[in-house]
Amino acid sequence: MVGTVEETPRARTLVLDVPGWSGHRAGQHVDVRLTAEDGYRAQRAYSIASAPDDPHLALTVERLDDGEVSPYLVDELRVGDELELRGPIGGYFVWDGSSDAPVLLVAGGSGVVPFRAMLRHHVAAGDGAPVRLLHSARSLDEVIYRDELAELAEESSVDVRITLTRTWPSSWDGLRGRIDAATLAEAAWPASDNPLTFVCGPTGLVEAVAAALVGQGHDPARIKTERFGPTGS
Repeated sequence: MVGTVEETPRARTLVLDVPGWSGHRAGQHVDVRLTAEDGYRAQRAYSIASAPDDPHLALTVERLDDGEVSPYLVDELRVGDELELRGPIGGYFVWDGSSDAPVLLVAGGSGVVPFRAMLRHHVAAGDGAPVRLLHSARSLDEVIYRDELAELAEESSVDVRITLTRTWPSSWDGLRGRIDAATLAEAAWPASDNPLTFVCGPTGLVEAVAAALVGQGHDPARIKTERFGPTGS
């Protein structure tokens, strides 16, 4: 590991120099394997946070208090330490910007990680697809990449919408509450535009969002989902 970035009190980006890395597509992930002194091994999958054209591989990890891997990666791993990786993995939940169709990214908590790779790639490539991110977090302090997302919204064509589900500052003028059908009706591109939608987050959020979009007339084949355990939103 060559560097770290503290994203939130519970999330940390690991910046890695991976010899022989063959490259990746935005939306792919890697498996991280840890081996204890007694030989016990634990392995977890983490989305790649860096764009394909970034100089280093980046993984953003949110600490799970009862986790076997994430507490070590967030609290213990130091610059100079080495990790065992396998990947890149996955060819379904990826976006290369090859189409001009509108793109909606819906994230719950750390589900925003693969979308950072997609957004960075989109901006670097300068493609013409309209892109909108709808991101749900418990509080403003738990919005991963908060500063970078604000810069994207201000300096690029990316439309960033954040909804806070538990607490918010008195000055907050953004969205409040969980992502539901009403939120999606306002945020989603019209179904007639045949948008491509990616949804990533806890299982409950992913299933609810996908069902709501289909109920609003969106093509199920144009909705790509990736889910993880009950964390984040």
